[in-house]
Amino acid sequence: MKKLLKLLKWTGISLLILLLMLSVTVALRQNMKYEAPYPDIKASADTNIIARGKQLVLGPAHCVNCHGPNNADSLLAQGLDVPLHGGHEWKLPFGSIYARNITPDAETGIGNMQDKEIARILRYGVNAKGNAVLDFMPFHNMSDEDLTAVISYLRAQKPVVNKVPDHQFNVMGKVIKAFMVKPHGPTVEVPKSVVRDSSVQYGEYLTMSVANCNGCHTQRSMTGEYIGAPFAGGNPIPGEGGMPALTPPNISGDSASRIQAWDETHFIKRFRKGKIIEYSHMPWTAYGNMSDNDLKAIFKYLKSVRANEQAPQIAKR
Repeated sequence: MKKLLKLLKWTGISLLILLLMLSVTVALRQNMKYEAPYPDIKASADTNIIARGKQLVLGPAHCVNCHGPNNADSLLAQGLDVPLHGGHEWKLPFGSIYARNITPDAETGIGNMQDKEIARILRYGVNAKGNAVLDFMPFHNMSDEDLTAVISYLRAQKPVVNKVPDHQFNVMGKVIKAFMVKPHGPTVEVPKSVVRDSSVQYGEYLTMSVANCNGCHTQRSMTGEYIGAPFAGGNPIPGEGGMPALTPPNISGDSASRIQAWDETHFIKRFRKGKIIEYSHMPWTAYGNMSDNDLKAIFKYLKSVRANEQAPQIAKR
């Protein structure tokens, strides 16, 4: 009996030491520093470039759906400008995450950030302090031309004073932040510019590097790694406010795809209808701002993908 008690005692002490070591390690790794290059991106005052940025921010890149107000969809539907003052809260299993204020306000927004610092966050996932950010903005492969346009539009907005709370991580979140949140860089050679037409190539660029369709329509692990066949359907997304979960469907070129029987016209008309399921997470209104050529290109690309015949690595691009 004494031997058992002694064994339990030392086992308890060992576990306590391990727990303390883990706690200290997690605490020390909360603000890890990483090196990443600064893209040679400078905001422009050219109205055409700013207009392109607006098209991206309010359209396929759908920045407005995270960084805008709760009524962003109704403002977009009326053709009105949407203030990107942030503040929206996502209550996730690992903590509360808040969309940042990305207007040019100097105190609460991006007014004091350099263009290259904003570009580094979007392309490499590293902020001005050298910390890795959560990979919620996977624009790593966006062309230099489009990245310049986006930042130019952000600079051209009206500054809005809105102090957004810092992210609040629970114990799970702090462990994830300590060991799993790392920089994400380009997975292909980033183009200087892309030809905007209705080709499969442009559709792939929009789908994979701007609209992030693969992020929801391909199954992923808890760490965000792509584990499913590309565009063969994603993970269920929990509903908010008691609404049921919705599962992004298969939108590949397979016979089981949601769009298998659709033609180009049907595809475009569906986007023009906007949100049918009110609590859908898909940014239908922003995507509906895309041009017919944009949607034709995306449709052609999706039809070209055979999810059951290709490795999941395609979804990383």
